[in-house]
Amino acid sequence: MAEDRVTIDTVSVFDNTADRQVEFAGEASGERYAFALRYDVLEALAGDATFDALPLFQRHRARIQTLAADALARDPDQALVVISENDLA
Repeated sequence: MAEDRVTIDTVSVFDNTADRQVEFAGEASGERYAFALRYDVLEALAGDATFDALPLFQRHRARIQTLAADALARDPDQALVVISENDLA
């Protein structure tokens, strides 16, 4: 996986409040992957713990695409690629 960003399928984006993450499908190198973006990443992007997850996700989509590529490069064999605060470094 040599791409620097993942193309997000915007139709697949949903807020999984029970697991405190936004989940979505994305494509990289012609392959489709499932991703989960933890709320703590959204909190860091927003600079506040009070937010509406889906609008915030859309506002920071370009950054999230890059974070998704970083998380995918770390372990492309995961069933669900989790983007956490560690990916912000």
